[in-house]
Amino acid sequence: MREPLILNESDNVAILTEKGIAPAGHKIARQAIAKGAPILKFGQIIGFATTDILAGDHVHSHNCAFGEHGSDYRPGAALAEARAALAAHPRDGLTFQGYHRAGGQVGTRNFVALVSTVNCSATVIRRAAEELRIEGALEPFPNVDGVVAFAHGSGCGMADSGPGWLALQRVLTGHAGHPNVGAALFVGLGCEVMQIARMKQDLGEAAHFHGLTIQDNGGTRRTIDAIKARVRDLLPAVNDVTRAPAAVSALRIGLQCGGSDGFSGITANPALGLSSDMLAAQGASVVLSETPEIYGAERLLLDRAASPKVADKLLERIAWWRDYTAKNGASLDNNPSPGNKAGGLTTILEKSLGAVAKAGQAPLEAVLDYAEPITAPGLNFMDTPGYDPVSATGQIAGGAQLIVFTTGRGSAFGSKPAPTLKLATNNALFRAMPDDMDLNCGDILSDGVSLADKAREIVDLILTTASGQPSRSEALGLGDNEFVPWQIGAVV
Repeated sequence: MREPLILNESDNVAILTEKGIAPAGHKIARQAIAKGAPILKFGQIIGFATTDILAGDHVHSHNCAFGEHGSDYRPGAALAEARAALAAHPRDGLTFQGYHRAGGQVGTRNFVALVSTVNCSATVIRRAAEELRIEGALEPFPNVDGVVAFAHGSGCGMADSGPGWLALQRVLTGHAGHPNVGAALFVGLGCEVMQIARMKQDLGEAAHFHGLTIQDNGGTRRTIDAIKARVRDLLPAVNDVTRAPAAVSALRIGLQCGGSDGFSGITANPALGLSSDMLAAQGASVVLSETPEIYGAERLLLDRAASPKVADKLLERIAWWRDYTAKNGASLDNNPSPGNKAGGLTTILEKSLGAVAKAGQAPLEAVLDYAEPITAPGLNFMDTPGYDPVSATGQIAGGAQLIVFTTGRGSAFGSKPAPTLKLATNNALFRAMPDDMDLNCGDILSDGVSLADKAREIVDLILTTASGQPSRSEALGLGDNEFVPWQIGAVV
């Protein structure tokens, strides 16, 4: 049996790399730990012993619990080191083949988007997209990746101003104006809160999109036919755009993890973090999200905040989440799912420390509201829930042309119009779900592959996918049901 893995000499637990007293990925005590004493992993507190623990004991939910973690914030304390770490990477040279759009954006895919403003128009856009597919409408247009219907369950029964309305507006307009979208058509019922005319008025001249409503077009069947006719008119111009070389600085990459396990913070997440640094050094934007899943590790981001304003915004969002969860009878402390726990993660502190590893070592340049446009090169943080479809929807609305998603338990996630790449944290998962996993990071432990070599593999995969190579989730047809805008506020 292989020796358990020690991540930091100050740790009082080690990680099983194969099944022993507990499943692989779980923790055992390196020494006796007294009741009430902190439990250390990654050199950080992940919880506190709820009973006396003997050396060699399994350390998990039965004897380790969440407790108050340090809040000795030092915004910007590690900024100089972060800038030096980023400067150590090559500053130019990486390119991909993308679709160049007006205004300077570059797409990695070329879709026609049908966007419902309200749940009432969800069926007509889905039916129109499906009928166009069955009729073979796209066959003469090889440069068009598809007609995708972005349907959702909101748009009415909501306030006509405030955070919820603004978030949904940013999601809808962000998908319509996404660099991976060659043309977009908004479809409403006509009487909903999320009015097409008001969206155009609020956005001004920036709103270059088409729109129609069911009520104005004479009902469901006539609207489906009108949508199909409009799409057929748009297809030739969308098809005329072809791929051309683009600098990697045009990329915005969403960083995601789901179904995390005890290996996530050891293999795939730090490898993705290093690849994020490589891309950020060349001007790309990388976007960490899921505010409930950085709770307990926020200090690692605050230490490298590029300005006091950035640090204050992150702290404000964490405070908002504490209040939001409390009002809804929940707690940020309860985030790890049953699957996370089965994979070896015990507390939110442990999960967050692994999740933040996806962000690498770069300075934190910006903190964004949900679905806010991504404009700052380098590391960004977007405030989103931890629920993967909602979080990725926000990142894509902000302009992410690609999502990179690490998983240890296994995920069948995909997304449109931005493809998702899935990285397995362990060999067993990669063998078990070969059709879903794009890259294996388990060989970091099993074969001694270095984080640097794995990071270069990830960068290569990102660039080939950005240039048109289909991801596993695209080959499986995933992505039509993962458009899930965050519903903030009361349903009235």
